[in-house]
Amino acid sequence: MDAEEVTESYEGRHVVVAGLGVSGRAAARVLAERGARVTIVDARDDEASREQGADLERHGVTVRLGDGDTLPGGTDLVVTSPGWKPDVPLLAAAASAGIEIYGEVELAWRLRPADAAPWLALTGTNGKTTCVRMLTCILTAAGHDAVAVGNVGTPIVEAVLEKHDVLAVELSSYQLHWSSSVRPLASAVLNVAPDHIDWHGTFEAYAEDKGKIYTPGSVAVVNADDPVSTRLGPEDARGFTLDVPAPGQLGVVEELLVDRAFVDDPRTTAAELAELGDVKPFAPHNVANALAAAALARAFGVPPEAVREGLRAFVPDPHRIAHVANVDGVDYVDDSKATNPHAAASSLASCRSAVWIAGGLLKGADVDDLVASCADRLRAVVLIGRDRGRIAEALARHAPDVPVVDVPDTDTGAMDRVVTRAAALARPGDTVLLAPAGASFDMFTSYGARGDAFAEAVRRLVARA
Repeated sequence: MDAEEVTESYEGRHVVVAGLGVSGRAAARVLAERGARVTIVDARDDEASREQGADLERHGVTVRLGDGDTLPGGTDLVVTSPGWKPDVPLLAAAASAGIEIYGEVELAWRLRPADAAPWLALTGTNGKTTCVRMLTCILTAAGHDAVAVGNVGTPIVEAVLEKHDVLAVELSSYQLHWSSSVRPLASAVLNVAPDHIDWHGTFEAYAEDKGKIYTPGSVAVVNADDPVSTRLGPEDARGFTLDVPAPGQLGVVEELLVDRAFVDDPRTTAAELAELGDVKPFAPHNVANALAAAALARAFGVPPEAVREGLRAFVPDPHRIAHVANVDGVDYVDDSKATNPHAAASSLASCRSAVWIAGGLLKGADVDDLVASCADRLRAVVLIGRDRGRIAEALARHAPDVPVVDVPDTDTGAMDRVVTRAAALARPGDTVLLAPAGASFDMFTSYGARGDAFAEAVRRLVARA
């Protein structure tokens, strides 16, 4: 749907919203306010779900808990939460019946008013939330009313109906899979590495969904250092690189972040954007995030000085290369957000010598390339979680001389034993790094809970020192 078209009407339509999560609840409320007959379904039927359902019923939504498989009769549209796979029974039944299916992001795009704020959108295997928050800080520093939405922050279906100058939109591969007509003003793919293969089926399908963020008429930004990002983008894409930038790119010259893409003559001029020291926390992959955020902001017309101000104002979210303590010359760093091999590799690349705490749910991802790439940085490895055996096998193949400690425990005191074992293996100058390369749900409620457990165990170690 083009920007000048009238907002799509949902009056009288029977819309089924699949999933009682944040995006599902927001979609149900907005649709009900626009006259749709809304039924929200979810397989869960616990106390929290019943409370959430009761709130939706006050908005006129029909709530069906305990059955997420059966498609209600008379359905003429399904708005699905991003995590629902296409082959789940309800979605498969809708597809078989020729019923249109899309997600909250697509719904938000179709509900935009005529004077809607433009979207600056980004996706990637890693760095999305950091990059979108950097982007929001840069836009705010330039004096714009900007808000981070999508896979982070305010539900996008609510944000599009508010008055903002611009939306910084983080999109997951799931959200992109369920979108078809979204047309951002500018878009970027930060990086693409194997992840969520259990959802998408193949890496190529995963990458293809990431590539849907690039649309005709949008300014495309690719990671020139990432072959898949570059392949997915159009020929006229702008790029960012950790090397000296060519015309049409943003990059690094000595200690400076510079722009040779959004200047009057990219062949002969460059704009200084910031210094490397303005990037927090400093790590190569975070410099890439800053460059991508700067590129999207520059596509929107933000001046160079706002990039510097925005990056200096940015406060990193927890559990992202967060320094916890230094004990006897050893740094303890929480990067629990490194929930896939690509993220763990980036984190390990920032360490000279690491005692690596790894393991969790690998989600179908392969770890051989990760282990091979970081073997020379490993002092030792402490393994946790359900898929730790697969990491142990990769270590045996690619780093056979690195000491490996297996901690099979999953009780609440497990992280104390993990940190104690890691401390015994570390030497002054090392980093004990929690960068698990897997999801947390086999042992913890979230990657945040895992990071908190690590930080608390380190603090107890400090108290004993």
